[in-house]
Amino acid sequence: MTEPEFGQVSREEAVYDPSHGEDAEVSSTVRYVISSYGADYPVDGLVKRLNQSDIYVPEFQRGFVWTHAQASRFVESMLLGLPVPGIFLFRDPDQKLVVVDGQQRLRSLQKFYEGLIHGREFALRGVSEGLNGLTYKTLPDEDRRRLDDSILHATIFQQDDPRDDRTSVYLVFERLNTGGTPLVAQEIRSCVYPGALNDLLKGLSNHPKWREIFGPPSPRGKDQELILRFLALYYDGNSYERPLKGFLNDFMQKNRQPSAQRLEEMQKVFDRAVTVAANSLTRSAFRPERNLNAAVADALLVGLARRLSEGLIANTDGLRDAAKSLWDNKQFKDSVMSGTTDVSSVSNRLRIATSAFSKVQ
Repeated sequence: MTEPEFGQVSREEAVYDPSHGEDAEVSSTVRYVISSYGADYPVDGLVKRLNQSDIYVPEFQRGFVWTHAQASRFVESMLLGLPVPGIFLFRDPDQKLVVVDGQQRLRSLQKFYEGLIHGREFALRGVSEGLNGLTYKTLPDEDRRRLDDSILHATIFQQDDPRDDRTSVYLVFERLNTGGTPLVAQEIRSCVYPGALNDLLKGLSNHPKWREIFGPPSPRGKDQELILRFLALYYDGNSYERPLKGFLNDFMQKNRQPSAQRLEEMQKVFDRAVTVAANSLTRSAFRPERNLNAAVADALLVGLARRLSEGLIANTDGLRDAAKSLWDNKQFKDSVMSGTTDVSSVSNRLRIATSAFSKVQ
């Protein structure tokens, strides 16, 4: 298969309106220039590229979720020559292709060629009588060649402008994954910004003291997102801008592959803050209204981390008193209860918490 060069294809503009969820009132539009082209891949070539990691399937937390029957029906469609939906691939700087949409279809084919699905033999199930019970190895030669030569259409794109980020990939993930169980923000980040920071977030989410504060692990990565919020606000809080989602995306992008020294520093900053918080503050300190309040967590953890950067805290009673005193400040209460992603709210709660904890010896 011959693929055209990116310079030979038309350039298309995409518009991003970042209004979503807690950032719904934001209206800051970013425009992209994206190169894209269509490519028809034979199935056996796709499977080969997947096995060699030339096509990279991001590891969603929910992983491969199609049932044996669903995967069988898709393979059957390819064998029968029926039209199937195409896939979306993003060409990364290493010239590998990142699967943006089509993971379940591609993994179904890969598993059929491997002969295993969910730990069991992948024999076609719930399909037409002539194919039912067959594996890739037991397919008649004619059917095996037909499957090998079947075509799956791919739309391949790359972001030409802005040149120094991958935010368009995030948006395509977000907008394509609207059916079934949509991906949430941190799941998308995990796919778009793989690297040492993403691995660190997953590791830190298992910190026993963080589990005491947050509770059971989140199946959708909310606990990892709160750790990301803490790190982003601790290091870059003074330059925070809305939308929050974009701010976190930028931090992930800039710190995908930090140095070993920087990673160790991030780990220590988080470890010190959550250890002191879990040991000295009550669990309810993070839950003014029963559920964990992300804005309160921002303030408490960033304020603590800034204080701990100056040395250990000996007066735990004084620390608890400082945390309680925050609720006597109307500006603090307003900043964590409404408009929590406003620049003024973020700035106020971090400043007030930092000031309160700075006085504890």
